[in-house]
Amino acid sequence: MSIEHGVRIVNRSRGTTVADRVETATSFWARGRGLIGRRHLPDGFGLVIKPCTSIHALFMSYPIDALYVDRAGTVLKAFTIKPWRVGPLVLRSAWVVELPAETAARSATRVGDVAAVLDARGDACL
Repeated sequence: MSIEHGVRIVNRSRGTTVADRVETATSFWARGRGLIGRRHLPDGFGLVIKPCTSIHALFMSYPIDALYVDRAGTVLKAFTIKPWRVGPLVLRSAWVVELPAETAARSATRVGDVAAVLDARGDACL
């Protein structure tokens, strides 16, 4: 996984920042590992998993929020997943964002909103 300096996830529909400390997981191993082994997630953190149509919280000890997003950036599903659970399969999902629990509510992110991953210049980078 790699830390993406200056990258943030925004909710374009509501003008809110979802995460401003972003990591990406794009390799087979990084996507499979996800957040396993982390004791907690700091506020402002987001892990973008691409490509991704399903997630799990196996071997985790805390709940997380998950946003399933399609190629156009539309949020298809937003929910909190508890530890040791498997999330739904969302075939139209292109990528998933894993976030600290309650982040979706704090950023007012809902199904149907448009999310984007932006670089330091504000250009879309995903």
